[in-house]
Amino acid sequence: MNQRQSELDQFLSYLQNERHYSAKTVLAYQTDLHEAERFWHENGGFPGWTKVRERDIQVYLQHLAERKLARSSQLRKMSSLHSFYRFLTRRKLVAIDPTQGITLRRGEKKLPQFFYQPELKQVFDSLKGNKPLTMRNLAMFELFYATGMRVSEVSNLTLNQLDLDLQTILVHGKGNKDRYVAFDDKTKKSLIAYLENARPLLLKNDDEQHVFLNNQGTGITSRGIETVMQKTFNQAGISGKVHPHELRHSFATAMLNNGADLRSVQELLGHSSLSATQIYTHVT
Repeated sequence: MNQRQSELDQFLSYLQNERHYSAKTVLAYQTDLHEAERFWHENGGFPGWTKVRERDIQVYLQHLAERKLARSSQLRKMSSLHSFYRFLTRRKLVAIDPTQGITLRRGEKKLPQFFYQPELKQVFDSLKGNKPLTMRNLAMFELFYATGMRVSEVSNLTLNQLDLDLQTILVHGKGNKDRYVAFDDKTKKSLIAYLENARPLLLKNDDEQHVFLNNQGTGITSRGIETVMQKTFNQAGISGKVHPHELRHSFATAMLNNGADLRSVQELLGHSSLSATQIYTHVT
């Protein structure tokens, strides 16, 4: 085993066995570091991790910026290099950390994009009729707007999570965190119409428990919801690229505009920290 492999392998072993990071996280570090190494190989040669200097790091970061890589991706790749060299310094495998003098400023957080109520009314009004997929789309998009659920939470929603009498949903959120969300009478009416008159026509297998089905009779995926939303909103006259997350933003913005406090909105959105919710105050 050569020295370069030894340093990188020691670091990855440390992440896995001492820090107990998940395999996915360890792989992300490995990918970031291999990418930096490959860049140096192709641009003047790679002298080994212990011989990388601050100037090499700066040239690599310049390369990432020129690729128009998202700021968050640049920050993550820099963070991987920081962590690696902090490890090498502590283990006395390098004398000077070449990343210590480099800081990437986090860009201004983008304000969440949301829809105004007249735009949403335009979309909901366009979903009239008794075609199964039209009824599904109306119930699905109204539910997004009424609850602020994530696209993965709507995609994975099953019948036993739904309580039509109490008008609540038990949502299985990120990090196995459960929360309850409520929906209004209008959404309840659309849901019942879909469940009674449209879902049975889409259903192919009685064991299928997902609430929202695709035209194959299986649960619609997150990507499927994104595609359907793009088509539906564009056909209703909402131009440009749209994403289900904007319905979540619209829910949060409407809640705060109507007097809800931040803590309540945090609970309903399933945010683990209040700081994630506070960005909506800039919108309102």
